[in-house]
Amino acid sequence: MIKKLHARDIMIEDVQITSPNDLVAAAKLKMMRCNVGGLPVVDEERLVGIITHRDVLLAGGEALGLKVDDLMSKDLYVAQKDTPILEITKVMADKGYQRIPVVDGGNLVGLITQSSLIRALAGLD
Repeated sequence: MIKKLHARDIMIEDVQITSPNDLVAAAKLKMMRCNVGGLPVVDEERLVGIITHRDVLLAGGEALGLKVDDLMSKDLYVAQKDTPILEITKVMADKGYQRIPVVDGGNLVGLITQSSLIRALAGLD
């Protein structure tokens, strides 16, 4: 059954995002309030990076005054809506990624997280 699943089948569509011009402190607060470990960084609907709680912690307290653009990861693996889940899980396992943005024409359309993957797999018969 998992062989038939694609990103569109399990992606989270209502994704919390941040802007590259937001302060890291604001992004950190949003992550805490929304109980998420990372936020895709979107500039005019285009995915330009991702910032994680781990990025903020590793950068230290002085990073809170920086802009998200200064701290975000820019070299991302992204999936398309038709990317097979088996490919996504392999990348997550090999690279240690906890979240994979899903894009369409460069625009963010969803997010696959380890949690969404586990929920989808738990629902398989």
